[in-house]
Amino acid sequence: MKTYPILIASTRTGFSAHVPDFPGYVATGRTVDIVKQRMAKAIEMHLAAMCEDGDEIPEPSILEVVQVR
Repeated sequence: MKTYPILIASTRTGFSAHVPDFPGYVATGRTVDIVKQRMAKAIEMHLAAMCEDGDEIPEPSILEVVQVR
């Protein structure tokens, strides 16, 4: 099992997320939990399709967080 970082942002109507390792893959929802569930499903489906096509699965990016004042 691999762990891919996702970036979640608030929107006017809830939240959205994207995956730096898979450009173009986004999920939206009214809560963070819904967005995380939808993004996990999207990533799982994408990885399954990549395996089916014989594509190489990328290693997850390292996500760093910085604090600013």
